[in-house]
Amino acid sequence: MNPLRRYEKIMEMLLAEREVTVAELTEQLHVTGKTIREDLAKLEEKGLLLRIHGGAVLAQENQHGILSPKQDEVPVEHREIAAAAAALIEPNEVIALDGGRTTLELARRLPDQPLTIVTNDLFVIAELARKERIRLVVPGGYQMRNMLIGTEAEAYIRKLNISKAFLSATGVHPEYGFTIYSGESVDIKRAWLETAKSSYVVADHRKFGQAALFTFAKLNEVKAIITDSAMPSETAERFKQAGASRIVQGTEH
Repeated sequence: MNPLRRYEKIMEMLLAEREVTVAELTEQLHVTGKTIREDLAKLEEKGLLLRIHGGAVLAQENQHGILSPKQDEVPVEHREIAAAAAALIEPNEVIALDGGRTTLELARRLPDQPLTIVTNDLFVIAELARKERIRLVVPGGYQMRNMLIGTEAEAYIRKLNISKAFLSATGVHPEYGFTIYSGESVDIKRAWLETAKSSYVVADHRKFGQAALFTFAKLNEVKAIITDSAMPSETAERFKQAGASRIVQGTEH
């Protein structure tokens, strides 16, 4: 397993378990303790974790916000963002919905009207399948958790005429741009971004200033970042100066 793949697995375990040990990682990744300790040191240099005796913990407590909450209640930030995104969608458009809790909430808010929705998220697919007037297009690929990914899916997406794409991100950083932990999802996100006439990133205010392992786009590559009303004005201004074209703050309706 190459180092980037190990980093990805380490962060997935950290996000799921809150704390990991060298012994656990050695067993799961089938490498030596020395290799794991070197990996943890590299990730600590990137600000993603903090090493403790015998293991590591997340560098920032609010990094847990990148995981979909297990409870049924949708956070107000996601509701605000989804409402703002839904207001941008017009009847008869071809819309791409990336995977994520916020895009799932966006799917729930879409009225049953003539639309074509392209998505690779199994949860979004299940939500939209019950809306008879929405044409649902699934690009295929192989399953990784709730996502369908792969070169076939990417190639299919690039053949489509997509009006607007709504993408999710783990972190939004002034230097690294839009980042995620899963390297396997980068090509799919690039396909959405490069195929759509207009692309938007949906990200709550807690993700600003955070960075994950892989960059899939620069700040200036999307038409706008859609966030929630809790975004401080000084943070929004700092990201505009860093290259963000526009930042839209949603409000709950």
